[in-house]
Amino acid sequence: MNDTPLRFCFLTTFYPPHNFGGDGIAIQRLSRALARRGHEVTVVHDVDAYNLLHRGREPVGGAEEPGVTVVRLRSGIGPLSPLLTQQTGHPVVHRGRIRRLLHDGKFDVTMFHNASLVGGPGLLREGVGVRLFEAHEHWLVCPTHVLWRHNREVCTGRQCVRCVVRNRRPPQLWRYTGMLERELRHVDAFIAKSEFSRDKHREFGFPRDMEVIPYFLPEAPVPDGDDRPAADGGGWRAPTANQGRPYFLFVGRLERIKGLDDVIPAFRDFPEADLLIAGDGEYTDTLRARAEGITNVRFLGRVAMESLRALYRDAVALIVPSVCFETFGIIIIEAFQQGTPVLARRIGPFPEIVEAAGGGMLFDGPADMVEAMRRLLAEAPLRAQLAKNGRTGFQERWSEQAVVPRYLELIRQVARRGGRQDIVEKTRMETAA
Repeated sequence: MNDTPLRFCFLTTFYPPHNFGGDGIAIQRLSRALARRGHEVTVVHDVDAYNLLHRGREPVGGAEEPGVTVVRLRSGIGPLSPLLTQQTGHPVVHRGRIRRLLHDGKFDVTMFHNASLVGGPGLLREGVGVRLFEAHEHWLVCPTHVLWRHNREVCTGRQCVRCVVRNRRPPQLWRYTGMLERELRHVDAFIAKSEFSRDKHREFGFPRDMEVIPYFLPEAPVPDGDDRPAADGGGWRAPTANQGRPYFLFVGRLERIKGLDDVIPAFRDFPEADLLIAGDGEYTDTLRARAEGITNVRFLGRVAMESLRALYRDAVALIVPSVCFETFGIIIIEAFQQGTPVLARRIGPFPEIVEAAGGGMLFDGPADMVEAMRRLLAEAPLRAQLAKNGRTGFQERWSEQAVVPRYLELIRQVARRGGRQDIVEKTRMETAA
């Protein structure tokens, strides 16, 4: 435990349980990892923004781990508050409270995460201490955040006005005034989650350099060896899940951009194994219709993390078929952690991650994917080697112990450049501890 901890303030739109995707969970993991090292983290997020986009009852927030304090912003005007932020680019309703929190907290580090609806670019001037921006999405260069043009294709060039209309999003006039570029000067350093994402930011005109710090996972139980039995003929068979039938696994939100449209039909002519789909989303009904009559495709809905780990461990491989430019691929390292190979589409950051670990195979379309699936079922030594490589790669590159020190080193570098010797000393003490 550090005698002089760093004090962090995280500003973000979404945070569990008020979150939709992996970025909120990743922010929580970083908060807890820093707290376990003796630092103090305050997370400020916008509940109205979550309720604006969420259908159904609001989830109930549980207790956080020691060292993490969560401040949930709520306004008296409900969804109008985040809509004002989205349109003006400023934290119109919550600016005063955010300023008081930052002033009273005496924070050493302000980290902006998903800033789109908690304050927009106008939030960036409110930071104190070392100010970092972590780009979980492509919000800095894309009004829809995901570089998915006209809701049908990856973005290879700006057509922003027509694109936001097709995506049914209100236009943001501030994006055409130079406001974002002016506010960037208040941030000391920007973090991309992959080399690919950093390059995409540069390609789309982002004017600042970016450090690359990937996502990580905390320690979790991992089997010591790959001792699961093989089926007759040297293929792969899951021993417990799915009634003993071998299966491939998909994990994620069910949206068009996740790429299941051409994966599900491939299983109609692939009786050797099943496809288990863990997750839900607005595209669920469409995918269920596409799977009608394909008896070896099963929808599991949302799956708790402990059960999900078991699904990873027993799968022949994880299939990652996204068709959009993601910033990373958390499910890939979740599979690696459990010793499960990955079959990923050759797009975005996936080749970068899979090839760095040597823990999987890449495909360009359904035919390539099916060929790789057959190889993994038939060639037990190949699957075992990929599993071993993935585990090793995870420990070396994406474990908590490998990644969290990189954040602290970046903070130390920025603090040293800014003459904040007090913060430099705190990071040095943390390293020594």
